[in-house]
Amino acid sequence: MENRDLTEKLWPATLETFAMTGVSGILTIALGLPLGLALITTGPRGQHRNRIVYEIVSQIVNIGRSMPFIILMVAIMSLTRFLVGSSIGWQAACVPLTIGAIPFYARLVETAINDVDQGKVEAALMMGASGAQITWGVLVREALPTLIQSATVTIITLIGYSAMAGTVGGGGLGDMAIQYGYKGNESDVMIVTVVLIVIVVGIIQVCGDMLSRLVDHR
Repeated sequence: MENRDLTEKLWPATLETFAMTGVSGILTIALGLPLGLALITTGPRGQHRNRIVYEIVSQIVNIGRSMPFIILMVAIMSLTRFLVGSSIGWQAACVPLTIGAIPFYARLVETAINDVDQGKVEAALMMGASGAQITWGVLVREALPTLIQSATVTIITLIGYSAMAGTVGGGGLGDMAIQYGYKGNESDVMIVTVVLIVIVVGIIQVCGDMLSRLVDHR
């Protein structure tokens, strides 16, 4: 017998998952990259070393990374409601998804750029490169394959977070799995949503690996 919940709600739930992951992923990368670069430039190997600024930014990132996502969602519910006008739905889920993922990606950016050969930075300095040229033309360019891999890991993590957002009405496949698969005791809904999430994650990982190899000219 055909399950109407699957036929009527699976596609909209899938689109909601794509939407919240896409929006929060773009915002995370756009904001997490500068934050990670701030850690690099003010850190021990940076062009603008500042121990106080580095420690402040580093501690903010550490606190953000250590906050369990489900607790973060509840803790900033008032902020979410202020920004998007609601605390439920995929639009609302984008707020904690982004806030939770930014420090995660920032730390991955710091790790990726720290792996860049210091000799290339010194060579650029000897040629008279400016701080911005070193940051974007040397550090980011050399670390680009790893940065893409880090972005892939972050986006996959966001998919997991988005499924968790379903516990508080965040929408998407996670919400569908909980509301109909778990609470509604519809095992076929649970199986289909889990399999679909696994497939989506696999596709994103393959695309990320391909793009990383494409820009790797080392």
